[in-house]
Amino acid sequence: MTTGKEPAQPASWVRPYAEPPLTDLDPGTKAWICRGANFVIVLSEVEAGAVLSRADNPDEYMVLTTGPAVAIEAQGERIEAAPDSLTIVPPGASTVTALAAGQVVRMFSSAAADLAARAGNADAYARPNPTVAPIVPWPEPAGGYRLRNYRLADYVHEGSNMRVFRSRSLMVNITTVRDEPRDTSKLTPHSHADFEQGSLTVSGSYVHHLRYPWTPDMADWREDQHIELQSPSMVVITPTTIHTSRNIGDEPGWLIDVFAPPRMDFSKREGVVANAAEYPMPEEATAAQKESV
Repeated sequence: MTTGKEPAQPASWVRPYAEPPLTDLDPGTKAWICRGANFVIVLSEVEAGAVLSRADNPDEYMVLTTGPAVAIEAQGERIEAAPDSLTIVPPGASTVTALAAGQVVRMFSSAAADLAARAGNADAYARPNPTVAPIVPWPEPAGGYRLRNYRLADYVHEGSNMRVFRSRSLMVNITTVRDEPRDTSKLTPHSHADFEQGSLTVSGSYVHHLRYPWTPDMADWREDQHIELQSPSMVVITPTTIHTSRNIGDEPGWLIDVFAPPRMDFSKREGVVANAAEYPMPEEATAAQKESV
């Protein structure tokens, strides 16, 4: 956790709409990678039949189908993941086969070191960020590892735009689509003490407003940033940085937030994490929660 003496590491971002893709990650695909200290986001443009494979991934990862349906195979199991669904894939060998052309998003922990090394913003992590708490994996899922698929439309709740899911090392908030620009009188500037936020824009354009905290040394101070990004794009907001985001323009805005490890504050709020029954919290957190009731 920051002591207030270290300057906040600046945000970094990757813009697939404006930057050249990786063409050798998976045959017949174009890919862009953005990393944080503890997570890696891979966005792939695929043709029908393209296969995204992991020979031996060290831990679970997530697949978000923002476009085409895909077939996912792992540990001898095969499912078809419909458009607008999230799938948690177990460790080990796995494949994701596109059943139509479109865009597929995969989210990994930084244990996928081969992917992290190829991120478009990898230079921002040439040195470790001391303000980011490390990943300590949460307990294994109830019933063991397997493919777990969630149809996003089943998790829309009136009065909330949040749809939160977690695995042992990752948490994702797949917000609902904003049909109108965000009201600038109702923004939510805030900061996180010791974890990063990865924000993936799937549709629309967003402005990410960032304010870096002052340290005792004025030479470390940074100007506010107002980063306008089109879709698709990925930005990583660093600890202690005050931030809020808003969609602009006529196109509906869709933003997905990624965290690693899972956020304890979200997890302690009853009903916030959609798959909480499948992924238990650490025992010490569960005991403390019971004592507070």
